Amino acid sequence: MDLFEYQGKQFFRQYDIPTVAGDMAKTADEAVAVAATIGYPVAIKAQVQVGGRGKAGGIAVVHNAEDCHREAARILELVIKGHPVHTLWVEKGVDNIAKEYYVSFTLDRSKKLDLGMLSAEGGVEIEEVAKNNPDAIATIYINPIEGLSAERAREWVTAANIDAGAVDGVIEMVTKLYTAYVKGDADLAEINPLVYTQDGKVIALDAKVSLDNAAHGRHKEWEAFEKAPILDERERQAAEFGLQYVGLEGAVGILANGAGLAMSTLDIVNQVGGSAANFLDIGGGAKADVVANALTVLSGDHAVKVAFINIFGGITRGEEVAQGIVEGMSRVDLHFPVVVRLDGTNAEQGRAILDAAIQANRFDGLLIREDTMLSAAQRAVAIVKGEA
Repeated sequence: MDLFEYQGKQFFRQYDIPTVAGDMAKTADEAVAVAATIGYPVAIKAQVQVGGRGKAGGIAVVHNAEDCHREAARILELVIKGHPVHTLWVEKGVDNIAKEYYVSFTLDRSKKLDLGMLSAEGGVEIEEVAKNNPDAIATIYINPIEGLSAERAREWVTAANIDAGAVDGVIEMVTKLYTAYVKGDADLAEINPLVYTQDGKVIALDAKVSLDNAAHGRHKEWEAFEKAPILDERERQAAEFGLQYVGLEGAVGILANGAGLAMSTLDIVNQVGGSAANFLDIGGGAKADVVANALTVLSGDHAVKVAFINIFGGITRGEEVAQGIVEGMSRVDLHFPVVVRLDGTNAEQGRAILDAAIQANRFDGLLIREDTMLSAAQRAVAIVKGEA
């Protein structure tokens, strides 16, 4: 579960991570009221679950009520990378920033260790730092059983070339952030920027947090996060269908049964030169209703040029999956081809069902079957590029 910035800061406060005062606003008038309460200057921030909002004009610092109303109204009209802005976070402006840093924790699945990244070059997308100056990122691998000791934290902060005056504050911050990441059952905990102020404070000026849904039973407090409005129309519709959906920016719509397979599908689409329009996990099977609902969500996104259904049958049998795909496609008015890769239990019988539908031209050539995950990805990307 991905949190909005304001939710991420609520999460941080549970672990004594310092942030700045702020509140939500849904209108320009509400933004002015919040600003009057906390005092100017204030930062007005679009609440969208995508990066690059600053470059898109989704953040403004203002010093009076007139400017606050104007900028809040402007930001509420924005659509940032396909995400319309319906909610603002208005927080006390920090006008004495001396330096901006970056820090994050996530899991490196290949090493089966927690990965920390720390950089003295914050305030920009970490991908840019990794591309332009990779030596500016200090990494640390942590055995979750052993945890992050004060000694290792100091070595890590020193390796990142953090300013001398900020070292102790950053050590305290990364230690608290790692505690939040572990005890809070997060998949990702990121602060960018982590700011060092002229009066010696270290503050989390942003919050990007993704929580592990598998840990939901341990955290009743997460119910407050789930009640937050879903701002992306595709995500709203998917949630109504009970589907796990994350909107992206590409043209290949992804449907896979299982989060791991869905992630692998995104990776292979990228590897063959394409880009995914979404992450959509349709669960352990692919019944007709589920497939139809998933395709309905994708059909409302006109950026999608092709759907890639990647299914590996385990307990669910291949012929049931194939029948679900055929029936599901018959219920939806599609404007794009559907490429299917089906493998696993009873895959041959399932492929025969798909091939029969293709030979009968039931879907006017929109149903395409490929034998392997790689060939299906290549076919989908070729369709997007007009090469198939």
